[in-house]
Amino acid sequence: MVRKLLETEGLKKYYPVTAGLLARHVADVKAVDSVSFFIAEGETLGLVGESGCGKSSLGRVLLRLEEPTSGRIIYRGNDITSWSKHQMKALRREAQMIFQDPQSSLDPRMTIGDSIGEALLIHGTGTEKERLERVTELLQRVGLEPGHATRYPHELSGGQKQRIGIARALAVNPKLIVADEPVSALDVSVQAQILNLIMNLQREFSLAYLFIAHDLAVIGQVSSRIAVMYLGQIVELASRDDLFRQPLHPYTQALLSAVLLPDPHQPRKRILLPGEVPSPIDPPPGCRFHTRCPRVMAICRREMPKSRQIDENHLVACHLYD
Repeated sequence: MVRKLLETEGLKKYYPVTAGLLARHVADVKAVDSVSFFIAEGETLGLVGESGCGKSSLGRVLLRLEEPTSGRIIYRGNDITSWSKHQMKALRREAQMIFQDPQSSLDPRMTIGDSIGEALLIHGTGTEKERLERVTELLQRVGLEPGHATRYPHELSGGQKQRIGIARALAVNPKLIVADEPVSALDVSVQAQILNLIMNLQREFSLAYLFIAHDLAVIGQVSSRIAVMYLGQIVELASRDDLFRQPLHPYTQALLSAVLLPDPHQPRKRILLPGEVPSPIDPPPGCRFHTRCPRVMAICRREMPKSRQIDENHLVACHLYD
């Protein structure tokens, strides 16, 4: 039986667009639009899609770093959508985030030791000596030396900074970590090291991840299930093996056709999508992908497809499967 750690129901995040001297509300950027899914205890759910599709906004809304416009966020059976700041502070011990840019997520005026220990201080964990010991332990656990505690962010490489971000997320022993493109800013060789570290920590501490990326090859390495997002909506959700073996949505098929293969001589058919992603301010009617879909039908231009369960572990929102 699957034990759900976090679940969303019809989650939306709209950013208002204003104009004129009076800053009138004239439109909304529909970054996240009616998204429903769950993350089980100890699993990694990968979230993939093109830049600007709403992945990072969804991750931040899940942790209430930004407030949802509507919908529900349920953590361990509790609806946290309207929890107060005091209630959310207690939840922060269980849900943390690794940010995309390790440089901007670290305060340049604080030493590495102070950055990692800040969460312990905020939550009143241990004495000063115990916090210092915990910082040393975390540095070693992510592959750094205790001496790094006295250094500043500008003295470290990109990979070292991301290890600091991971150590900081682990400081309060969370159960869920939202990893927002944690390797996209790193060299390929360093990416492999960080991915191995993330997976090792999951096995050691029974962590659940929402792993956000735009690279399906990276997502495939770490995820047990994968959700594909397009223009604020999840268009397909399946186990990793099912998605790579039999992608159903035309958008997923196009993404997978761009993944590099180990054998360059292996035959493949590349699917090139025409045009650009439409504006989230004014998304097209019906299926949001119909303006670029190679298999578009008349109904796609009129009606938004509902998410359908094709089998036990595979959901898709596409009129091809009505």
